[in-house]
Amino acid sequence: MKINKIYLPLLFFSCISIGIIIGGWINYPASKPKFAKNNYKSKLNRLIDFIDNEYVDDVKTDSIVDLTVTNILSNLDPHSVYVTPKEQTAVAESMKGDFVGIGISFYNLKDTIAVIQAVKNGPAQKAGIQAGDRILYANNFKLFGKKIASETLYKKLRGEKNSEVTLTVYRKNTKKTFKTTVTRDLVPIKSVDVAFLLNKNTGYIKINRFAETTADEFHKALIDLKQKGINAIIIDLRENGGGLLEKAVAVADELLKKDQLIVITKNKKAQVEKTYATAKGEFETGKVTLLIDENSASASEILAGAIQDNDRGTIVGRRSFGKGLVQREMNFEDGSAVRLTIARYFTPSGRSIQKPYKKGQSENYFSESEKRFESGELYEKDKIKIADSLKFKTTKGRIVYGGGGIVPDVFVPLEVNHGQESLEYILNSGLVSHFVFEQLDSDRKQFNGLNFQQFLTKMELDSYSNTFQNFLKKTGLDINISKNKAIVDRYLTAEFAKQLYGENQYYEILLKNDLMIKKVLK
Repeated sequence: MKINKIYLPLLFFSCISIGIIIGGWINYPASKPKFAKNNYKSKLNRLIDFIDNEYVDDVKTDSIVDLTVTNILSNLDPHSVYVTPKEQTAVAESMKGDFVGIGISFYNLKDTIAVIQAVKNGPAQKAGIQAGDRILYANNFKLFGKKIASETLYKKLRGEKNSEVTLTVYRKNTKKTFKTTVTRDLVPIKSVDVAFLLNKNTGYIKINRFAETTADEFHKALIDLKQKGINAIIIDLRENGGGLLEKAVAVADELLKKDQLIVITKNKKAQVEKTYATAKGEFETGKVTLLIDENSASASEILAGAIQDNDRGTIVGRRSFGKGLVQREMNFEDGSAVRLTIARYFTPSGRSIQKPYKKGQSENYFSESEKRFESGELYEKDKIKIADSLKFKTTKGRIVYGGGGIVPDVFVPLEVNHGQESLEYILNSGLVSHFVFEQLDSDRKQFNGLNFQQFLTKMELDSYSNTFQNFLKKTGLDINISKNKAIVDRYLTAEFAKQLYGENQYYEILLKNDLMIKKVLK
């Protein structure tokens, strides 16, 4: 299939984690910044005053300031970015690991808020909200029949802890409308999606980002799996765009022995800081495998580099994103922030895995994955460009390379056929979730009362791939999935399971024929 050049970048960006796109920042020990006095700063301030007071038309100078800040940062590096107050609120919640709200995932279907799932034991579920319900009003504020900005919608559904909101709900399967009062509460945003046994000896943990709660979530998952008798662990970092440096360090510390080097950082003043493992690790012996792909970035690469350079485990997958820059967040009074690159980090062997970039050319930098399609490196390890001049050695003397991501010890190609790379990103995007919701919404009763095994039997008989093909065409994606029907059916079945049963069942189906998992277990 010929890749649609219009949609491929869109799909790529929609699937890369928020950490890569708007920072993927890793906190760095703060020092009080020194601000020099110069005429350039006063020139910018005076220009804003001139426009405010003298320009012939009314101009929102705050938007000019935002644009100026964005343009200045774009000429530094791809990861120094300006974050608006609205974006900053969303990212802060994601990194904090929870928010106060009613606890639903929803889909804006034909200008109506349709509930995909209510968080288990969350406020909405306790108030009787079910998958498929339409939320018509929040108190007296109408939520249907008009396009509502996300910011406005969140304000209506979120609020202070223990505050109440009365929802007017239409239940499609009974064709009845009712009111229910929901008491807002803390709703967790998990960074560890699942942790379970793949077999009696091997545990699996999926980390989607490195947030404030990640170390605790990972520790609890590890303890639980150890109690079940594992002697091997697979940590899945695919599509993990990064997050907080100290949380990646904390996870590495669970796996490394005391005094093993985890990461090195170096700032503008050539100050070097080395971080070592402590004696507190819960899994310092036993087999460790990390799964990575082209969207594993930032903190994910710190963890992968620490495991690889210390010869602690095996890195399986495809070359990681290649981000070796460290950001610090600096906040403004209006709630916006600048995420500024203030250091570089290096893996224990001393290598930088930052891929090359040119200042002011962030678009080319982030679209580098397209070149990986074209070069064929997503299908053949030999096609990965390695800088022979950037050789480093692990603790046992193995050769590893710097200069653009972590190259895996064991290579596993993309699962989809060559030339259909865009399908890989579609299957990991929100399109699959929306399609499955619409299918369930059209006839949810056919799944009522089915246990999980009965569900699997039903899905083996019913293929939704042709319907999904038509759905893609309606969205403007002219992609022929006929050569990848088995993969598509697996992803669709997994998403059906997720919306009907939960995350564990989703991953149980998805991993059953996963190429990387097969390679590890083999």
